[in-house]
Amino acid sequence: MKIRSKLTLQFASIVALIMIVFSLVVYSFTSLYRQDDFYKRILRRAEVTALYVLESDNVSAEQQRQFMIDFYHELPQEAVRVFDAEGKEVFSHGEGDLGITPAILDLLRQSQVLEYDNDVRQVVGIMYENDGRAYLVFASSIDSYSLRKLQNLKIILVVGFMGSLVVVVLAGWLFSKQALRPITKVVAEVEKISANDLHLRLSNADGKDELSHLAQTFNNMLDRLEQSFEMQSTFVSNASHELRTPLTTMIGELEVALMKPREKEEYQRVLRSTLEDARLLTELSNGLLQIAQASIDQSKIKLSMLRFDELVWMARDQALKRQPNARIEIDFASFPDDEKRLMVQGNEALLLIAVLNVLENAIKFSPDGQVARGQIEVQSRQVVLRVQDRGLGIAAEDLKHVFVPFFRADNVRNITGHGIGLPLAERILKLHRGSIEVHSQINKGTEVMISLPQAYHTISA
Repeated sequence: MKIRSKLTLQFASIVALIMIVFSLVVYSFTSLYRQDDFYKRILRRAEVTALYVLESDNVSAEQQRQFMIDFYHELPQEAVRVFDAEGKEVFSHGEGDLGITPAILDLLRQSQVLEYDNDVRQVVGIMYENDGRAYLVFASSIDSYSLRKLQNLKIILVVGFMGSLVVVVLAGWLFSKQALRPITKVVAEVEKISANDLHLRLSNADGKDELSHLAQTFNNMLDRLEQSFEMQSTFVSNASHELRTPLTTMIGELEVALMKPREKEEYQRVLRSTLEDARLLTELSNGLLQIAQASIDQSKIKLSMLRFDELVWMARDQALKRQPNARIEIDFASFPDDEKRLMVQGNEALLLIAVLNVLENAIKFSPDGQVARGQIEVQSRQVVLRVQDRGLGIAAEDLKHVFVPFFRADNVRNITGHGIGLPLAERILKLHRGSIEVHSQINKGTEVMISLPQAYHTISA
């Protein structure tokens, strides 16, 4: 069942239940009031009958005349009966069955006043004493006029209920349509969004209600999806380029070498060139494997307690082994009084790769003869490594892509590299609940900041 139909049904059911309860209450209280009021009128008739039948002989002619006038002001279809103490009828007026039985007479003797219904006829009985003798006086009538009004009220309530129910259903249908219009609009807008239209966004996301919050959440999700698609597209494009270049070079070199017989030295040169390109492909493959390993679940990584400064020095030594001519300076912004604040919890091999990649990037993009500088800083809950170079820098529009695998800025494409180092470092640091930030200016250099939580703060938290 659609939400609109469900809302209409629920709305109509609630209103119908309220109307039924209201109608029953009105009808019941009207019926009770009518019955109680008519019983009082019949009781008055019973008293008048007792005076007319039992007291007329003991009063003046004027009082007798008043008793007679009161007595003959009858109620509709009135019937009265008077019995003596033994239950013998001594007076009867009007036609109709009052339902008087010996049990009714006994009950009246006990209660002195009795009210009961005999079909549609209402009956009132009273005990009356005259000249030391007890009499049982019954008066009854049918409230035809009020019963007709009560019947008319029932018809009015039923017809009003049915008519109102129709109006309620129509109003509920229109109300649900109006209430669901924002959702219908959202659905229509979402249906227009495809993989090729991720730039589209939902409207009405600026309000304060729940639907606006839903639209905002969906738009945020589209932002993330668009960014992911863009990163994936960039990754595929750059990865294809990086993989295609060495393969094309290898194929070209080999084809040229096989075109005709050549000297031994020429074959050696071709083999060395092919070997270099093969090593380049191996580095690319290893980089992809390391990115995949750095994306695994954190729970599957073996962690241990490490000193952050020792980790940085280990990475520096490895970087210098790979590039002996490079210059890297590492110092402390401020050495902590408590050396425990230098401790981090992580996987040594992975963190070493992350720091090494950052240091090698700084070496690679520093001009010849320039020093890549690293600074260790201990903050309140984190340890930080800042690595600076004085290279070409990164343009502002390229900074948002630096963590996309295989992405390389246009101004550094002539420098050997694959665009794997920073994306790999970012994934490793995320696994360790750390972070990495890159700040750069064209022709002024780049600063990369690595942050990791201090181990003892992490444990105590």
